[in-house]
Amino acid sequence: MASASFRAFRADTSGDAIDRGVVTMTTDDLADDGVLVEVHYSSVNYKDGLASTPTGRVARFSPMVPGVDLAGVLLEDAGDLSAGTEVIAHGYDLGVNRHGGFAQFASIPVEWLVPLPPSMTARQAMVLGTAGYTAALSVVALAERGVGPDAGDVLVTGATGGVGSTAVGMLARLGYRVVASTGKPTEADWLTALGAAEVIDRAELTEAGKPLQQMRWAGAVDCVGGDTLANVLAQTAYGGAVAASGLTGGNTLATTVLPFILRGVDLIGIDSVQTPLARRREVWNRIATDLLPADLDAIGTDIGLDDLDGVLTKILTGGARGRWVVDLQKT
Repeated sequence: MASASFRAFRADTSGDAIDRGVVTMTTDDLADDGVLVEVHYSSVNYKDGLASTPTGRVARFSPMVPGVDLAGVLLEDAGDLSAGTEVIAHGYDLGVNRHGGFAQFASIPVEWLVPLPPSMTARQAMVLGTAGYTAALSVVALAERGVGPDAGDVLVTGATGGVGSTAVGMLARLGYRVVASTGKPTEADWLTALGAAEVIDRAELTEAGKPLQQMRWAGAVDCVGGDTLANVLAQTAYGGAVAASGLTGGNTLATTVLPFILRGVDLIGIDSVQTPLARRREVWNRIATDLLPADLDAIGTDIGLDDLDGVLTKILTGGARGRWVVDLQKT
């Protein structure tokens, strides 16, 4: 297609100060090793906040369009997908070493594309986005380790964040009894509405504790890391499992081998960035069916490109609740 101009949110992280905002770009500015996608929706993730600041150490070049996920329409044939197909893309180098989803057009390698499940809209996909996909990987991993709805309480830490809130909804949809941990007591009613049977204060888990403690959880989705993860492992029941994907509480783990060799606890690392395409497509089909949270509107809030600057600041300062969905058609 002929070169077209479009709006994009671009961040320059080459200096010491934050320099970001909405600019006009053309399709000639995009990488030439992908297929063109008209982006309809993206979402805001913690990683996007890091990629948009000089101290985040995420962006590999500058200036760059952040946005580690997107949903839109394919504008040309690509592999087994025809022009006009609605697609999802996330992870790999998107929004890190390649212009990402905070723009009305994107160039995406064909091997990164997931066809949008027929029962799902592009907006629904981005209410979930990278965070929802990470939550789904976590929930599926627990089930694959034998932690089913009848096993006992399942804990979700960082429950008001993107991964946590969608994990609460997914687990509740499957019939689990979900305990949500949060440092925001004012959000307890919201978490209950998403499906949490109980809400606890994160302070119960943040202080360093013994390597083995009272067994409380059949399994857990941990979005925090650090001392929280160490305590979760120490409180997980015999034969249980913990799916870990976050590090907002730190990237160190001060524990011992005791939960693993005395209680047979599994610690499952969840990586949503480099998941092979076949697994990615399989999990998205699960998300569109039995893993779809009951009330997506309670999780997602729509914004436009002009709102991004303030939202990116908020997500890095702990102000997130649920998911921000970026409507690329909004003016």
